[in-house]
Amino acid sequence: MKTILPLTLLLVLSFVKGIAQNNENAVKEISLKGDSYIMTDLSYMNDAIFMGRRDSIAAPYILPSVGYYDASGFFADVSASYLTAASEQRIDLFLLSAGYLFDSKKWSGDISVTGYFFNEDSYNVQSEMTANLNGLLSYDFEAMEVSLSMNGFFNKSSSADIFGEFMLSKTLYLDDKNFLMNPSFSLSAGTQNFYEAYYRTSRLGNRKGKDSGGQNQTNDSNIKISKATEFNLLNLELSLPFQYYHKSFIFSFTPTLAFPQSSATITTEDTIINEDLESVFYWSAGISYWFSTKKKVKE
Repeated sequence: MKTILPLTLLLVLSFVKGIAQNNENAVKEISLKGDSYIMTDLSYMNDAIFMGRRDSIAAPYILPSVGYYDASGFFADVSASYLTAASEQRIDLFLLSAGYLFDSKKWSGDISVTGYFFNEDSYNVQSEMTANLNGLLSYDFEAMEVSLSMNGFFNKSSSADIFGEFMLSKTLYLDDKNFLMNPSFSLSAGTQNFYEAYYRTSRLGNRKGKDSGGQNQTNDSNIKISKATEFNLLNLELSLPFQYYHKSFIFSFTPTLAFPQSSATITTEDTIINEDLESVFYWSAGISYWFSTKKKVKE
């Protein structure tokens, strides 16, 4: 296989590295052939993590997806997230994504838009988000790949969030390039309006209108996060994606260690809570299958 492109679907088809992290490298690898193709994927993620944040109740997902990638660079993808928690089994989220990928010598990147359609009972930390606009630019220095992405996330009832991420990564090949790993380090910063909205609907308020037996009920309109509109460092992350290619199949495993930053100060009508953030380990695994729909025309 040829040299892999830098990560270019970052924060596009996922809970920002959650939903499709297993097939990110596969998309770039196959796209280098210049064909139009369809990729299907079935993954499992042990918890939904966003910017190092998560709900007090784990949200493990089974994630089927299918995407079309045109030789011109345009792509579209649809995915579902089935929540497998014992007491909460349901389809928790649909994602629709579309965008454009480009590659020019050592430069590569993408621009894309994603729509989020959460179940009304979802307690996912992103569950108040409705859409994401993403742009990413990468440069291959050979010794490492450097990527910078900017994202705008739109919420149901609060102000939009702006995020930026800086990533360093390096693709390493084994077994005649059929096996690869892509160790990476990322630094993410942004606003926390999404987090304030999540606290209002799930963490401190009633769980999306469900009866909580009188416990931890509060007036959600009075829940505020100090400095939610300020741009702060939110997360440091180490990730080590593994992929094995066999014919048209790609087997993936991605362990990740997140170190959330900028603990929130949450104010309710009754008290002030100083959040105690802790590092979190999470992982995802999956299998993908791709097939060409149109071969590149040779000049």
